[in-house]
Amino acid sequence: MAKDTYTISRQELRRILTAYKVDENNIVRLFSDMEKMHRHINAISFAGMLEKVNIKREVIANILRRLGMDDVSINYTLTGMDEQKLMAETGRIFEATIKFD
Repeated sequence: MAKDTYTISRQELRRILTAYKVDENNIVRLFSDMEKMHRHINAISFAGMLEKVNIKREVIANILRRLGMDDVSINYTLTGMDEQKLMAETGRIFEATIKFD
């Protein structure tokens, strides 16, 4: 999959979050977490951060759309978020290596 970069200003992100009724404490928390990541965040991590401040999946998808992300990429991002959560909760369940000589 191609590596794309989506850019949004702090002010625009705050405006979007406020429109979706995210409270100020969660906005501050989100921005603080983003600053810790030097404001350059993997889309899957960003979606996970939005979910942690109680933003619903439909709203996360809308926010990603407003960043210019297409529906295929949004689906990939949300699926990746689920996979990350599953790996974090269960750890590695199975690992195998196949070598062809």
